[in-house]
Amino acid sequence: MTNKKSNTFHPALAVKNIKNHVTVVLGMDNDQYPLWVALFTNHAKSNRVLHHIITLKTGGSKAPETAEEKEMWEVLDATVLQWIYATVNNDLLETIVEEESTAMECWNRLRDIFLDNQNSRAVTLDQEFSHTSMSDFSTVAAYCQRLKTLVDQLKNVGAPVSNTRLVFQLVSGLTEAYNGVGTIIRQANPLPQFYHARSMLTLEEAGFAKSAATTASQAMYAKSSSDGSSILGPPPAPSKG
Repeated sequence: MTNKKSNTFHPALAVKNIKNHVTVVLGMDNDQYPLWVALFTNHAKSNRVLHHIITLKTGGSKAPETAEEKEMWEVLDATVLQWIYATVNNDLLETIVEEESTAMECWNRLRDIFLDNQNSRAVTLDQEFSHTSMSDFSTVAAYCQRLKTLVDQLKNVGAPVSNTRLVFQLVSGLTEAYNGVGTIIRQANPLPQFYHARSMLTLEEAGFAKSAATTASQAMYAKSSSDGSSILGPPPAPSKG
């Protein structure tokens, strides 16, 4: 009679360094909670442990029944808990660590920290969103990324922003140099998606950079042309004899 050994391998146990997958280190004073959640939940799902942090309506693992299943559940839960601890900074770690805590309990504590007082946070974030201006950023990409970050944060506190409002805010915050493309975006029917509008602005920015480079090159050429020695070289030395 052959004894069959149960297969105890689980993909989550093969993860060597969680920071290779969740590249954001979460802190109490930063605004990267939505990004951290997105990275973490995707990683947990791909390793079949999402049910350790989120109660799934369908498709979740059944409750452990045998001693072996309970032991494996505890090992996996401790693994996910270690992932959480490894991807937050020390100040936040000291706040969320509790003895005998499950991964889901820790996950929920983080959620409460970042989503507490949602109405107050929504008002503050909405005010910042409404006053975000391109003049405060060095590039179109940085300006657009800030708007997108604020939109993600507003969504997480129960105040989602529509594409229409996002695009109008994007256009209204542009500097004077972008008024032309801003008008094209505003008058488009239907209004373009945010990422399309962003691409239009990026192309305009690239055009400005190319124009500036051409102007600088022409100015340098003109300066060289006005200086005969730079074009023709130094005058010939007088002949001897």
